[in-house]
Amino acid sequence: MTDVPGSNLPDATPVSEPPLAASVILLRDAPSGLEAFVQHRVSTMDFAAGMVVFPGGRVDKADQAGWDYPTELLQRHAADWAQSSIASDPTQARNASGTVLAAAIREVHEEAGLAIEAAALRPWANWITPVDMPKRFDTYFYVAKPAPEAQPRHQTTEAWQSLWMPVSAILASEAEGRLKLMPPTYYLLKEIEAFDSVDAVWSAEHPVVPVLAPVGSLTAFLKERENRG
Repeated sequence: MTDVPGSNLPDATPVSEPPLAASVILLRDAPSGLEAFVQHRVSTMDFAAGMVVFPGGRVDKADQAGWDYPTELLQRHAADWAQSSIASDPTQARNASGTVLAAAIREVHEEAGLAIEAAALRPWANWITPVDMPKRFDTYFYVAKPAPEAQPRHQTTEAWQSLWMPVSAILASEAEGRLKLMPPTYYLLKEIEAFDSVDAVWSAEHPVVPVLAPVGSLTAFLKERENRG
């Protein structure tokens, strides 16, 4: 994880632990290459306003119970998240993995109307919002391969549209300034663009190394994108 010295914080203010969140990169194969299901957030949101994002959200209390995922699957997920905060207590890592997984499945259902099986999600990345941001999350990203007949849809008030888009087209539109992406979305799509199929993503060697960007990095990233060209 990137180290951010406390001395870089204004007045050495203690940094509280960000709440857990889950986000799901739904993927499908298409003639033009990989497509991802994304949401274009409305400009009035207090976080990631106007950005293109993946379905997801904060982990709720309800996600901590009521699920019964296979032990082998939870052990595998706990191993994938071994360097992340939810594995800080090894005795609770498996249960914490189930909680975050439940949040991911719930958010996909709430925001995209899609019931997805736990076995169709693979841990992929863990990004923590920089400590200088007013609203922070410790976000667990999954890649998912829904069934071929799956039809996610737009049904969240947090976005004005939700749709499948070619990964290459999202990145091209971002480069041209027609779409805005948060750093995690941008870098994760850049990773995924290198693969030619959902199966290739799914079978790739991809250890999860938590990313905590340095102070000021989000502001610099967004400014750089605005000032291009």
